[in-house]
Amino acid sequence: MAELDPEDSKIITLARSARARTGAPEGAAVRDTMGRTYSACTVALPSLKLTALQAAVAAAVASGADGLEAAAVVTDADAVDADSLAAVHDLAPTAPVLRANAAGELV
Repeated sequence: MAELDPEDSKIITLARSARARTGAPEGAAVRDTMGRTYSACTVALPSLKLTALQAAVAAAVASGADGLEAAAVVTDADAVDADSLAAVHDLAPTAPVLRANAAGELV
């Protein structure tokens, strides 16, 4: 298996940190086309529900990002859900979405 790009490792680490910091079910991070990174966790409020990846994409867009290079999700789920993928692909239809377990290993 090829070694993971250092920039991709960074967004996985950021996603793990977001998840661990809050105890959320998921953590996510994205890298925009300028190389800036944004991380977030699952948001589950009575009036607002976002997946971690949706929240990370929202943070990027709110900061002026107009495209993404890559995204990462740390989750125990068997797959990244369709709404999360759609949020990434709204900005970058071909951006890779990495899925990792709690240890940061790609799955």
